Amino acid sequence: MTMKIGWIGCGIHATQMLLPQLVRHDVQLIGLCDIDGARLKSAGRQFGVTNLVTDVEDMLRTPGLDAIGMAVGPDQHLAFGKAALERGLPVFMEKPPSGSAAGARELLAASEKARKPLLLGFMKRYSIGNRMAANIVRSGRFGEVMGLTGYYMTAPGYFAGNVDYTGFFLHHCVHYMDLVSFLVSPVRAITARKVEKTPGRVLFHVGFEFECGAIGNIAMGTIQSRGTPVERIELMSDHQRIEVDDVIEIKWHRDPPFKIDDLGATLKDDSDTLTWKPNFTAAANEDPKGYHSLLADVVPALAGASTPAPGIADGVIAMERLETLRAALDI
Repeated sequence: MTMKIGWIGCGIHATQMLLPQLVRHDVQLIGLCDIDGARLKSAGRQFGVTNLVTDVEDMLRTPGLDAIGMAVGPDQHLAFGKAALERGLPVFMEKPPSGSAAGARELLAASEKARKPLLLGFMKRYSIGNRMAANIVRSGRFGEVMGLTGYYMTAPGYFAGNVDYTGFFLHHCVHYMDLVSFLVSPVRAITARKVEKTPGRVLFHVGFEFECGAIGNIAMGTIQSRGTPVERIELMSDHQRIEVDDVIEIKWHRDPPFKIDDLGATLKDDSDTLTWKPNFTAAANEDPKGYHSLLADVVPALAGASTPAPGIADGVIAMERLETLRAALDI
C-alpha cells in the first residue's frame, strides 16, 4: 500500500537529503509545509506537490494522511510531533527529537498514549561502513567487542557570531550518543574532558563504559575543517579490529600469519584483512550516508510493521546521554 505522507520543513537538509530518498520508496507526498513561501514553492516544484501550506494545523488536517514527516528545529519537533500524535498520525522526524531529554520523554509518552510510532533520523546506524561493522559484530565472527575508539569533528565555521555549542551537540554529537550502543552495548557510564583555546574551537574526549564490559573513547570537536576526513570508528576484539573511515570505507583486520619468510605466502580468506569502499563512478543512485536504508525501515514501521528503525525510546536514551556529556563538560 502506498503510504501518503505530509511533510513539514522544506529546508536544504529536507529537500536535498531526506525527501529525495523518501520518494524512492512506496510513498506519495500529498502535502508540504514551510513558513518560507519561496522555499515551499521551490520544494513543491521539485517534488511535484501542489498542496502547499504554511500552517502546521492545515497540514495535519489534510485529508487522507497516513503519516507525518518533518525536519525542522528541536522545539518544533517537540510541538509538531505531539500535535501529529494527538491526531493519531505516526511520525518520522529528523534528530534531535527535542532540545532536551525531558522533551524527548514527552514525545515518548505521546507516542505510547496514541499507540502510534515515532521514528527518528539516526541514519549513522545505516551509513554503509557502520552498518557493515555492526553486521560483522553480530555475525559472531568478530568475538566480544572490547574497545571502541574514534573521532567526529566539524569546522569552527559552524559558529557564526555568538558562540553557542548547543547546535553542535544537538545536531552532531547526538548521533554518537546513539551509535556507540548500536555498535557495542548499552552505556553504563560517561566521562569527558575538554580543551578550548579560543571561543568556538573546542576539543573534548568522551569516555564510555559499556554494560558488556567494553571501554571506549570518542574525540569530538570543532577544530577540524570539514574538507578533511572528520569521522572514524574503530572496534577492537581479541586479535581483530574493524576500522571505518568517514562511514564509507571499512577494513576488517583479523589474525594473519607472518609472511615475509614464507616463500609460499599468499592471502588467506579466513585470516587476512578485508577491505571495502563504494565505487562512486558507477553507483550514483546509492546512498552511502544511510538515509535511503534508514527510510527503508521507517516507511513500513510507519504503517505498523516491526522493523529495526530507531524510535523515540532510542531518542530518549541518546538525549539523556547528551545531557550527561554536557554536564561533564560544563558546556
